[in-house]
Amino acid sequence: MSAATRHVLFVLLALLAVFVTAAWNLPRAWLGSPLSLLPPVLVCAALQEQGSAWQWVAVVGGLARDSLSLDPLGVSILPLYLTGWFLSSHRELLLSELAFAQAILGLAVGAAVPLLTLGLVVASGDVPAMGGRLFWQWLVLTVSGGLITPAMFRIWRRVEAWFAHPMIPSTSFREDREILRGKY
Repeated sequence: MSAATRHVLFVLLALLAVFVTAAWNLPRAWLGSPLSLLPPVLVCAALQEQGSAWQWVAVVGGLARDSLSLDPLGVSILPLYLTGWFLSSHRELLLSELAFAQAILGLAVGAAVPLLTLGLVVASGDVPAMGGRLFWQWLVLTVSGGLITPAMFRIWRRVEAWFAHPMIPSTSFREDREILRGKY
């Protein structure tokens, strides 16, 4: 699969995550907060892709998230970009193949992105309602990010398998071998 195809698939996955977060009201009704689906996509893009897929996820996903929320437009881009940059620059040090490590990274990004976004919203002059409800929403976003991230890696592997070319099985015949033919 080409790098451009992978980038487009990650952006589509990010847009789907933002749409599901906005449209799925069941967690909002039960928990009082939506689930965090965009940070797991960012973690997966930053750890699975060598190129700039995580940057596209941060910018396009952040703009889509802000357009469907009450946040000022563009305020989510910087927190997503900073966390994606950190994960991408430390990719070799992170154990991205282990589900436990994926969950821990999802918890960390799920906690950092809302806090950084809150800091930017407060710095811009808007004062959100602070209190126990805000802490509960942050806790739900953090835990959901940690639980959904290993599943997002599995979903990405399945998407890769759908779009990748199948491997051709190797045969025992070597092309550089000369076959000598006798009389019989």
